[in-house]
Amino acid sequence: MRKKNGSRALLNSGGEVLLDSFLASCPEMLFVAGVEGELLRWSGALGQAFGSVLKENLRLAEIVHPADRRAVQEGWSRLQAGKHRQQPVYIECRLRRPEGAYRRVSCALRRSRDGDFVHGSLSEPARHPDEDIDELRRRSKILEALMRNVTICVWSIDRNGIFTYHDGKGLELVRMKPGELIGKSLFEVFEDTDEVRRALEGTPMHTFSSQDDVHWENWFVPMQDDGEVDGLIGFTLDVTEAKRAEQEIRSKLAQIEHQQQVIRDLSTPVIEVWDGVLTLPMVGVVDSVRVADMMDGLLRRIAEKSARFAILDLTGVEVVDTKVASHLINIVSAIRLLGAEGIVVGIKPTVAHTMVSLGLDLSTVLTKANLRAALSFAIRRMSAAAPASGGQ
Repeated sequence: MRKKNGSRALLNSGGEVLLDSFLASCPEMLFVAGVEGELLRWSGALGQAFGSVLKENLRLAEIVHPADRRAVQEGWSRLQAGKHRQQPVYIECRLRRPEGAYRRVSCALRRSRDGDFVHGSLSEPARHPDEDIDELRRRSKILEALMRNVTICVWSIDRNGIFTYHDGKGLELVRMKPGELIGKSLFEVFEDTDEVRRALEGTPMHTFSSQDDVHWENWFVPMQDDGEVDGLIGFTLDVTEAKRAEQEIRSKLAQIEHQQQVIRDLSTPVIEVWDGVLTLPMVGVVDSVRVADMMDGLLRRIAEKSARFAILDLTGVEVVDTKVASHLINIVSAIRLLGAEGIVVGIKPTVAHTMVSLGLDLSTVLTKANLRAALSFAIRRMSAAAPASGGQ
């Protein structure tokens, strides 16, 4: 009795090994499930098809598309009915893949002889030849609608560059007819073909081109057969309107930039009030950006006019922040580097308080009460320097 039980145990162990080997190498998508639909074993082909979605004791209904679950439940119920226990049940449904997409499959189910398990197989649903023809017709209609209503050109060449297809509404823009280039060599018709040659070597290309004031966006896609490039599909889209819109936007941006520059120049005018004397009146809110524009404009005019004095008139400025006050000191220092003298006039009490509270060194800054006093000072200095220069 013991010997018999031992033989049976050895046979069961050997059966397990054989089943594992069979499922691992079987090219078909097979599985074994419990009567309630929980997965127990499955083949390597099924594991490759659905990957991490499959887990032990996972119920098939959990990965069935919601719209197909009722059909699957009805099929499973027929398996459990007494008169159908030994008859196969066929179901078409969609099962979820790891990335979330659903794959349509044909599922064949049958109860085991002892009734404890369900054996199943999955396969691609059989397609009727008429379905393939209908699908081809549908795709042909879509392509036809695109080529007749969108300004595109669709073409193809073989590995030698000979046109095998040539169509699209976009051909009207280059005064060509559909099929006009079929049988001709692309390399003889067109001059710039470097991108096409690279595509024929296996590298998809995306380029832009222009011809007769028409702008094109081009895609060159290699066609492969058994790993070898045996041709090329070309898709060319008219982007002339988009290109013109882009140019108009660029033109408007340039115009806006020019207007902004004019506004900046008007907001920071540099005026020559006397020969060799420039003044920069400041009015309104003065911030760091505006001060930087002021410095650029003033220093440029000092160099152009060889000015001796530059007067910064703060009469119209009520408040400046700490950064602006520091920038004003820097402007005066920059003026000196150009060989001129900077004079600050019209400082309001609030502005003076800000500068002092910052602890800025104002000992080197020449200040006057107003523009008249600064101009008089500059004229006297230049007049006093003129005789001395003449005497030398």
